Amino acid sequence: MNIAQNLDEVRSRIAAACARSGRSTEDVKLLAVTKSVDVSAIESLSALGVRCFGENRVDQAVQRLQQYPEFEWHLIGTLQTNKAQHCRGFALIHSLDRESLAKRMDRLADSWGASLDMLLQANVSGEESKHGLAPDAIEAFADLVLQRYPRIRIQGLMTMAPLVAPEDTRPCFRRLKALQQRLQSSTGLGLDILSMGMTNDYEVAIEEGATLVRVGSALFS
Repeated sequence: MNIAQNLDEVRSRIAAACARSGRSTEDVKLLAVTKSVDVSAIESLSALGVRCFGENRVDQAVQRLQQYPEFEWHLIGTLQTNKAQHCRGFALIHSLDRESLAKRMDRLADSWGASLDMLLQANVSGEESKHGLAPDAIEAFADLVLQRYPRIRIQGLMTMAPLVAPEDTRPCFRRLKALQQRLQSSTGLGLDILSMGMTNDYEVAIEEGATLVRVGSALFS
């Protein structure tokens, strides 16, 4: 595993995707997904300038946040309500998809004297195996969060595309971009973050408007 070479390759591919779509590389953040590697890999990436990391599992995410508080940590996996009390300190939680979780997070944030930055998870692929709100339900859900849960700050949207050929993910990402634009109009929020694209398809996601790509195995293979 040559992390430096892998990171160079990923950064080059991000830059090329930005160039193809007329975007600046400054518009796209690389989130290094470290769920399957040990801390030495995190330290190697940090030495190469990476400061933004993502974890799927709450327990490991909390441990690493405490070990490396100087980095920006994102919780990107499905968040169970009974784990919510451990989520203090994350820069961004990617997977808000139901009112019970919004209610719990709002109460916790109030007890912490804080606000929580979160993304709405949308299931734009329609796969039953995927978590997330249906596209036709997300606008009403966003309004509900804004009205009832003031400690939650919705920063944008997240989705997971089907595991198919990269080009075949393009319609999924286009739907999320269109959903973002519709919500921006209806809510008046910036909703600037589009978290979409992983190792298999992050270049296509960038071409379709991703501002944050979640890359793991391409960095650590």
